[in-house]
Amino acid sequence: MLASGGLVFAFGHATIAGKLVLLLLAVGSIFSWSVMLTKLRVIQFARKQNARFLHAFRQDRQPLRLFEKNARFSGSPLFNVYRAGSQEITFQLLGSAEVDETFKARLGIADKISPAQMGSVTAAMERAVGETALELESQMILLATAVSGSPFLGLLGTVWGVMDAFTGVAEAGAPNLAAMAPGVSGALITTVTALCVAIPAMFGYNFLVTRIRGMIVEMDNFAAELASDLEHKLVDHGPRESAFRR
Repeated sequence: MLASGGLVFAFGHATIAGKLVLLLLAVGSIFSWSVMLTKLRVIQFARKQNARFLHAFRQDRQPLRLFEKNARFSGSPLFNVYRAGSQEITFQLLGSAEVDETFKARLGIADKISPAQMGSVTAAMERAVGETALELESQMILLATAVSGSPFLGLLGTVWGVMDAFTGVAEAGAPNLAAMAPGVSGALITTVTALCVAIPAMFGYNFLVTRIRGMIVEMDNFAAELASDLEHKLVDHGPRESAFRR
């Protein structure tokens, strides 16, 4: 039996409490791997969609052209920011964010907005950045819990198992290595399993957090770029006095 593997031997001698801990760790591992794989797919798709959106956005010098065409880039965080800013500035310019066949004509004759109104547009984009960031970070708490909680859960199972092993040896009155080894081995399997859960979750968490933070920075930078473009083309700053008076 020893030749069949230490893990099998240890599992066979684990207590009921230890096997319950192993079950909890198995459930935690399933959830953590599910989150890691799902988030990885979401982030990869978002990066592709961001690239497609930026390519389309920067082809035209008119910042509202994609909004006018009802373009859609599902899964793109940058497009979420763009849509929020476009809807708000359209509302400020035209009194409605609805896009119809007269949108281009109405936009062409609309008066520019004031800097105060532009503040509402900036606030709308900032809200979109925050909401999208929360969506990207959703379920990451499961990975953080797996990283920090699994070792403690495994340690609990090990300590409990060692306690039961020493209790059994004391009751049997046979304090020798052969009597203690199976119980200690069964106790240590929970710590080994916990580390097998926590280590991949730690690497996955750090990788995903880095990618998500990078996307949030990209959203902030794009919001600033779009705000500057909109302000340059659609905001009326009034007459400017010359800095040097003759």
